[in-house]
Amino acid sequence: MHREFTDKEVEIFNKLAPEAGGSMNSPMGHPYPFILRPISHKFAESSEDFGERLKRLDVNELEFLTNLIFEGKEEVRSLDPEDIDVLMEVIAKKISPERVDELKDYLGIL
Repeated sequence: MHREFTDKEVEIFNKLAPEAGGSMNSPMGHPYPFILRPISHKFAESSEDFGERLKRLDVNELEFLTNLIFEGKEEVRSLDPEDIDVLMEVIAKKISPERVDELKDYLGIL
């Protein structure tokens, strides 16, 4: 799956993974289809690191990313369970616990 990222999506990716040097391609040269999955699987060294990266986002950026999940443009089910938990914690603190409930309902997470 190849997706053209918007400028805002590229900006968010670069904020989460500045070490990527602005590239949204894997080391093999394939474009990443999502934002959070490569952050979780390739860049973050731990769930704590993943959480610290997410905390870099402001409320508007985090809400934008959350909306991408609801639109099916961002896939989070394949993240490590600990990373999903961290994502939910950051959303609860920066946006609202209600938004987490909506997201859990959407994703089918108890």
